[in-house]
Amino acid sequence: MTEKEKAEKGILYNANYDKEILEERKKCQELCYEYNQLRPSDMDKRTGLIRKIVKRTGREFLIEQPFRCDFGYRITLGENFYSNYNFIILDGAQVTIGDNVFIGPNCSIFAAGHPFQAKLRNEGLEYAWPISIGDSVWIGGHVSIMSGVTIGEGAVIGVGSGVTKDIPGNVLAAGNPCRVIRIITEEDDQKYMY
Repeated sequence: MTEKEKAEKGILYNANYDKEILEERKKCQELCYEYNQLRPSDMDKRTGLIRKIVKRTGREFLIEQPFRCDFGYRITLGENFYSNYNFIILDGAQVTIGDNVFIGPNCSIFAAGHPFQAKLRNEGLEYAWPISIGDSVWIGGHVSIMSGVTIGEGAVIGVGSGVTKDIPGNVLAAGNPCRVIRIITEEDDQKYMY
């Protein structure tokens, strides 16, 4: 079994010394570098280059620069996706993001993780588990989402949270580790009405 096949099965694989993985990561890094050097006003080139980097996008999306990812071909972005500055995705496994998702600045999605045992880490081994973010999720700034996590539709993740476990839909969740604070209700919208 190749290291890439091991990664796709969610078992330990060699992420630091396997030539195929290193080559794929370098290719994606070059594309991300190119994307981050484009003028902010050059929307056609920006859109085209993101579509070369990631597996799938919706018709409408915007990723502010800078953006970085490991491979790109494991990332699916839904319709009307937006991410603010300094967005990072370590996509050792599939990262699926739904429609109408908004991600604040300085956020990271880490499908890849490392074993606790130093001996295994020193051998270059890691694991990667899929991450899923449902439709209409808002993720505040400085949030980190860890491997294997699912965030349900309509959830709001508060600023600075470390999401280490699944978050159900239609809740406000925050903290480090992130936990459910309360259910989102129609009353929440009333404070914005004039």
